[in-house]
Amino acid sequence: MITIKNIILEIWHVYLDVSVFMLFGFLVAALLYVFFKPDRIKKYLGEGRIKPVLRSALFGIPIPLCSCGVIPVVTGLKKQGANDGAALAFMIATPESGVDSIAVSWAMLDPVMTVMRPIAGLVTAISTGITANIFSSRDHKKASITPDPFFEQGPHPEHNCNCGGETCANTHGATVHEQPLLKRLAQGMNFAFGELLTDIAKPFAIGVFIAGIITFFFPSGISTWSQNNPFLSMLVMLVAGIPMYVCATSSTPIAAALILKGLNPGAALVFLLAGPATNAATMGVVKNIFGTRALAIYLGMISICSLAMGALLDLIYRLLAIQPTVVMGKAAEVVPYGVELTAALILTALLARSLLKRQDCHDHDHDHDHDHDHDHMHNTKVPMEKI
Repeated sequence: MITIKNIILEIWHVYLDVSVFMLFGFLVAALLYVFFKPDRIKKYLGEGRIKPVLRSALFGIPIPLCSCGVIPVVTGLKKQGANDGAALAFMIATPESGVDSIAVSWAMLDPVMTVMRPIAGLVTAISTGITANIFSSRDHKKASITPDPFFEQGPHPEHNCNCGGETCANTHGATVHEQPLLKRLAQGMNFAFGELLTDIAKPFAIGVFIAGIITFFFPSGISTWSQNNPFLSMLVMLVAGIPMYVCATSSTPIAAALILKGLNPGAALVFLLAGPATNAATMGVVKNIFGTRALAIYLGMISICSLAMGALLDLIYRLLAIQPTVVMGKAAEVVPYGVELTAALILTALLARSLLKRQDCHDHDHDHDHDHDHDHMHNTKVPMEKI
């Protein structure tokens, strides 16, 4: 019982630290939803090997979409004429960062990691996009993509991904008509604290739970091993991160817990970059829409850039003589306990509402499918010899 109590306390402390910054991140996401629309830049992502990639990567950094939520957006960009490099750059930059994950990074990590994370995502996205454009076949038919109807509509809740899929479907080809500012702000708040929160509620809860487990159980001996084998630890985190379904926000508390246990920051950054940008769904989409060569470039450049940026981050910490385990999570300590507790209670209520909403939608879809099957059976004539 004491062990269980201590684990729950660790999870609660992680949750307290992150709640205020999560709410702030969702607020900024609401403003981005109102004033920052993907359809307005599609026309700038077609011609050229470098400029479209730069625009796409810069545009994708602040957008709060998970690796599955970005799939229908990328499909839409590609159908609207975006070249391969620009589409791949957006597909990497968007899930690797976002205003919500940046806010959580500030709370749970430190200023160096908070700044380095989006920069590393930007470098990875631009490098991959330019490389893809350089090696693209000259006779590649840009208008010939016929993505699977699944991706045309956006991921569904039952898809093997931690995100709910509601944002995915809503973002694909979405155009918000110019309406009064107050109404658009209300729509933005509904999106951020409704659909977006629903998308990340489950993976975020899992991430906080895993962080608490790591904090309690993980051996302290990882510190010595990580310091003696920094590159090997980065390779381990790369291999662990590539197949995982983890969004940028939920990966942050996991990375923070590992650093506090002694993992070198470079290895944690590799996980923060590779985890959100790659999983089975995104790799399947890249192969389907862009081809096998593009998939090899996609995975290869993410791996190379993640390892390179991880090594650079470790060098920065050494040059600045910063001890990562000392500075991690200090930003959250500035927030008064009463504010943290209030934010935690508000976030808990919002998360509970989102999870219940998802369950209701799932039950409704299940009942609808059951009724449809029943009607189908009722209307099907059975041959007499079968009776």
